[in-house]
Amino acid sequence: MKHDPLADTFSVLKNMEAIGRTECIVPASSTIKDVLGIIHQHKYIGGYDFIDDGKGGKFRIRLIGKINSCGVIKPRFSVQKSEFIKWEKRYLPSSDKGILIVTTSKGIMDQRNAVKSGTGGRLLGYVY
Repeated sequence: MKHDPLADTFSVLKNMEAIGRTECIVPASSTIKDVLGIIHQHKYIGGYDFIDDGKGGKFRIRLIGKINSCGVIKPRFSVQKSEFIKWEKRYLPSSDKGILIVTTSKGIMDQRNAVKSGTGGRLLGYVY
């Protein structure tokens, strides 16, 4: 039984990129949809499509070989808007490479948009 669908999605993305696949399928949820939207916006994946299988649905993700590493951040640390640099140093290889994915009161976004909107939140994951 899968207890953390977001962690499963990140591990599938990382493993399929490592073996050179061009496509993968993960379970669907609204959180995963928002996270995939952010990853697609930053051009780490080629795109994704929803597949209705009569149960919960799935996403078919087109991979383009740009993900070096990705993962969830557990526990979901609370981050103030002035603390993002500390977390970037911990999870990302450099300040301009990669993104932290954050859930805020204004929705799920990357750390740069969270700083622009002046809001903090909880860390969900990272991609670089």
